[in-house]
Amino acid sequence: MPLTEPHDDHLPQEDPVALDGAVGNPDDNVVTDTSGASDPATDDGHSAEPEPTLPEPVRQRIVTLTAAVLPTLPTDEVPVPLRRVAKFAPNRRARLGAPVIAAQLTADPLFRQRVTARVLSDAGDLGAAVVEGTAPAAADPVEVAALAYLARPRGWRELIDASGAAVRAEADSAVVAELVREAEQRATRAEHDRAVARVEAEKLRDELARVREELGQLREESRQVARALRETQARERKATELLATERGRAARASADVDAELRRARARLAEAEAAAGVARASAKEARSVDDARLWLLLETIGQAAVGLRRELALDPVDKLPADFVADAFAEQPGTAPAGPAARARDTDDPARLDQLLALPRAHLVVDGYNVTKRGFGEMSLEQQRKRLITGLGGIAAQTGDEVTVVFDGAERMHGLPPAPRGVRVLFSRKGETADELIRRLVRAEPAGRPVVVVSSDREVADGVRRHGAYPLGADSLLRRLARS
Repeated sequence: MPLTEPHDDHLPQEDPVALDGAVGNPDDNVVTDTSGASDPATDDGHSAEPEPTLPEPVRQRIVTLTAAVLPTLPTDEVPVPLRRVAKFAPNRRARLGAPVIAAQLTADPLFRQRVTARVLSDAGDLGAAVVEGTAPAAADPVEVAALAYLARPRGWRELIDASGAAVRAEADSAVVAELVREAEQRATRAEHDRAVARVEAEKLRDELARVREELGQLREESRQVARALRETQARERKATELLATERGRAARASADVDAELRRARARLAEAEAAAGVARASAKEARSVDDARLWLLLETIGQAAVGLRRELALDPVDKLPADFVADAFAEQPGTAPAGPAARARDTDDPARLDQLLALPRAHLVVDGYNVTKRGFGEMSLEQQRKRLITGLGGIAAQTGDEVTVVFDGAERMHGLPPAPRGVRVLFSRKGETADELIRRLVRAEPAGRPVVVVSSDREVADGVRRHGAYPLGADSLLRRLARS
C-alpha cells in the first residue's frame, strides 16, 4: 500500500544539519532534517502534494529500515502503537508490524524524521548522496528510493519515480528473460516432438505396410472360408436329407427296442429270483471258505512253533549292527572325512514317526551331519552329548534299536555312558562315517525296516539301494525339538 503523509504545517522548525547524517540532541527528542531542505508540505504553508505510489520493493525496504531502528529510539520517541512492535524479535518486527509501521510513517512526520536521522546515519555515503538529491549510478534503486522517501530532499519524488522505473524495468527484463527461456524450452520441446513424430511416422508407415500385408492374407483366408462355407452348406443339405431318412429308421427301431425291453424286463425278473438263490448259496460258501482259511492259518502257526522247537532257536543276544561294531572297534585309527555332497530326502518329522512305529525298526544317525546342521555353534563334545541324549529319549519312547555314527577313528575319551538302547560308533582309520553307515545297512536282514538320518545325498542314495529309508537331518532335529 502506498505511504502517504499529512500536512506538516504544525511541525516545530528544526535547524539544518550536516550531510554526514548528524542527529539532533536526544535530550529534546527532536530530530533534525538531514536533507537541508524543507518538506513540500511546509514550503508554501498550504496543502501538501499527494505522495507518489511506491513500488512494493520500495515499501518493503522502508518498513524494514524503520523496523531496524525502532529498538534504538527512546521509548518516549516511539509512538504508542509501535512500542509493542519494537519488542518483537528482529525477524518478526518487519513482517508482523509492517501495517502499523507504514501507518505511523504516514501519520507522524516527526516520527519519520527521527527514523530518517538514524537511517541516514547508518547509510553513510549513500545517505549523504541521497540528501544532496543525487543517486549514485551503482546504488540499488530500491535503497535510494527508500532513503529518498524518508529524507525527502529536493527532487525526492523524481528519485522515487526513477527507482520505480528501474524496478519495473528490472521486472520487465526478468519477465522477458523468462519468456525467452520458455520460448527456447518450447522450441526444444517442439524439436524433440518433431523428432519423435518422425520416428512415430516411420513406425506407423511400417505398421501400415504390415497391416496391408495382413489384410491381403485375411482377404485370401476370407475367400477360402467362403468356399469352405459353401461346401459345408452343401454337405449340411445332404446331411438333412439323410437325417430325415434316419429318423424314420429310428422310429421303427424304437418300436422294436420297446418290444425287446419288455421281454428283457421279464427275463430280469427271472434273473433276480435266481440271484437271490445264488446269494444264499454264496453266503454259505463264504462261511466254508472262512473256516478253511482259519484252519490254514492255525496249521501254519503250529508248524512255525514246531519248526522253532525243532531248530532249537533261542533269543539272540547280539543284533547284526553289533557284529559290525565289534569288527571295526578292534582297529581304532584316525582319518579325516572328506567333504560330502548334501542332499535331502524329506524333513517331515511325521514321516520319521511313521517309520519308527514299524516293528523292530533300526534308526541309524549320521552324527556330525545332524549336529553341525542343528547345533553348529557348540563344540564337538557338546554336539555329541546333546544328540546322544536326545536319541536316548527316542529309544525309550519307541523301543527301537538306535545307532549313531561319528567321524573320528579313535574313540573319544571322557564320553558319558550311552543311554539305554543307543549304540555310539566312531569310524575307524581309513573309513568314514558314511561308509560305516552303509555297512550297517548291508548287515541288516532283508525286510527289516532301517531308517537312516543324513542330509548327505551320497549316503541317502547308497542306503536306498539296500532297502533302507533315508530321511533328512531336519526331520530328526524337529523330532528332537518336539520331545
